[in-house]
Amino acid sequence: METRDIVQIALFAAIMAVLGLFPPLTVPLIGIPITAQSMGPMLMGGVLGARKGGLTMLLFILLVAAGLPLLSGGRGGLGYLMGPWSGFIYGWLAAAIVAGWLTERAWSRLNFVSSFLISVAGGIGIVYAVGVPWYAAASGMDLVSAFTTSVLAFIPGDLIKAGIAAAVVVMVKRSYPLIRGRVAASH
Repeated sequence: METRDIVQIALFAAIMAVLGLFPPLTVPLIGIPITAQSMGPMLMGGVLGARKGGLTMLLFILLVAAGLPLLSGGRGGLGYLMGPWSGFIYGWLAAAIVAGWLTERAWSRLNFVSSFLISVAGGIGIVYAVGVPWYAAASGMDLVSAFTTSVLAFIPGDLIKAGIAAAVVVMVKRSYPLIRGRVAASH
């Protein structure tokens, strides 16, 4: 791993922390906060690719586990990685990897629509696929009830975040040749 890779991983972990500065909006009755941070895995994977995007999210989660208050609302520590909504945080790691992998495969023909679909599949679908079963198990609900109570309220906002992430990824593709060269070389 080159110095540039390490700097990009650290920089994007910092961006993930900055996204946590936006105050969370907690949905009544379920206690899962709506945060800007759920856009992070879409950005990490889309801009950095699968490997560096995944390492960025792993670094971020390790920093939270170490107690740094990097989650939205200034939260951090192992307790926040064990609660009923923690599966969504672990889903961020998988989402960054999947969104990155899909973006790498589509890089030469990437446009806003394909980037948006990748953000939806990787950054939303994967997060829900990890988070909902965790939430169901932690709350004693069946999967359908857990999905209904933990995800439905978030879909509109997550789609907006996917659109923002897609626009950023496409702008980066057009303006940052180092990323273009990295992705092209990975094929």
